[in-house]
Amino acid sequence: MADGTATLKRPEAAAPGETQHFDVLIVGAGISGIGSAYHLQTQCPGTTFVALETQESFGGTWLTHKYPGIRSDSDLYTFGYRFKPWVGAPIATAEEILRYMREVIEENDLERHVRYGHRIVSASWSSAENLWTVEAVHDGETRRFTTGFLWMCQGYFRHSEGYTPEWPGMDRFKGRIVHPQTWPEDLDYTGQRVIVIGSGATAATVVPAMAPTAGHVTMLQRSPTYFIPGQNANELADTLRQLQVDETWIHEIVRRKILYDMDAFTSRCFSEPETVTKELLDAVGLFLPAEQVEKHFTPRYLPWRQRIAFVPDGDLFQGIASGKASVATGEIDCFTEKGIRLTSGEELEADLILTATGFNLNVLGDIAVTVDNRPLVFSDTVTYRGMMFSGVPNLAWVFGYFRASWTLRTDLVADFVCRLLNHMQVTGAKRVEVAPPEMTLSEWIDLENFNPGYITRGQHLLPRSGDQPEWRHSQDYWREKDEFPKIDLDSGTFVYGK
Repeated sequence: MADGTATLKRPEAAAPGETQHFDVLIVGAGISGIGSAYHLQTQCPGTTFVALETQESFGGTWLTHKYPGIRSDSDLYTFGYRFKPWVGAPIATAEEILRYMREVIEENDLERHVRYGHRIVSASWSSAENLWTVEAVHDGETRRFTTGFLWMCQGYFRHSEGYTPEWPGMDRFKGRIVHPQTWPEDLDYTGQRVIVIGSGATAATVVPAMAPTAGHVTMLQRSPTYFIPGQNANELADTLRQLQVDETWIHEIVRRKILYDMDAFTSRCFSEPETVTKELLDAVGLFLPAEQVEKHFTPRYLPWRQRIAFVPDGDLFQGIASGKASVATGEIDCFTEKGIRLTSGEELEADLILTATGFNLNVLGDIAVTVDNRPLVFSDTVTYRGMMFSGVPNLAWVFGYFRASWTLRTDLVADFVCRLLNHMQVTGAKRVEVAPPEMTLSEWIDLENFNPGYITRGQHLLPRSGDQPEWRHSQDYWREKDEFPKIDLDSGTFVYGK
């Protein structure tokens, strides 16, 4: 199949009642899990490992999300792995990303390490044995695994359901209400009037994708969002290809250039927010009249307080300019039989309403975790660089960047974990945990710095941060790429046991 989900041979699952042991157990076979598996195989030769994936195939988000036009909101030169050149357009479709991941799996013989259809329900650490015991359900039967190290690569939101607020009158609406995260296979919107509630990356994707077929699509937003419209091409990459430069070199050069520019842009968002705001709004103004830009695309917050989606070729704005789509800005008063009424009194009629209103935060995969028979309260722990946690031995979590491509941190965390595992192998250590110093603690992230809905709704579920840099989840890739390789594994931060 073109999406890469059917051509790879799946390994046999363990028999019910059998316990399989692996040196490392990776949770998830999405972009983080597959990347981590590659690094583990490459940097820790001889290490036995398995990746357990709930879904029927690899891909994570790119497999489970089926809504029209699904694409990356980060460029693939940085969202792709550093070890695998990306040769397509910077913004890629889910199908293209799955094809890319399939190539990574096939080229590195990773499929033999993956067990699909394994939903992990519990993970228990025993200090007496220095082992994690993981139980997963496969084909209705419980499968048991033990491992020395648990590598959490399951992402950070619940795939089974999206976040939909409860509005008055939703049960009165005569049409259909759908969250894009759980797109029905039988949904035919041809000629229909569609309201898409939301203005984030999902809405910016689905509106232009549906507009040519639907009768009309209205993007209904509570308040405006920043976007970056631009050509879905990279001039530097295209020039280097004309010069017949090797794709590996192109990938590295273009990747570094994008990261450099991204770091400069992020700094400018904080040092000169008014100038950056004007630049972003002027770019939208290339497609839409000034009055529309002012009313519907001028946010109340400063740039980068929430993620900024790239709009390839300005397709969202082209759809609005063509009349096939439109934007309404206002608070929802209630749903009606025919659609939605705003607090302003304006009524929007629809046959189909999509709630592109975000997702529910998921911590540690909704897995019941215990440490020495005590249930783990994740929010009571303190984070070390957003990847290890006080009181939780032999566990690392991949949590990416908010303002940069997720995969950038997947690679960095993988380098660290592999170096840590090799260090433990040499020293004979069987367990490791981090020991935070005395310091002032605060929330996982400062909401004045970054405040999307899923964080404001779910921050109470996340670990605490300290007032020292290494005890926070940094958003600065440009700094972390130099800091991670210098982490002193023999410092007092890491407490080992044999």
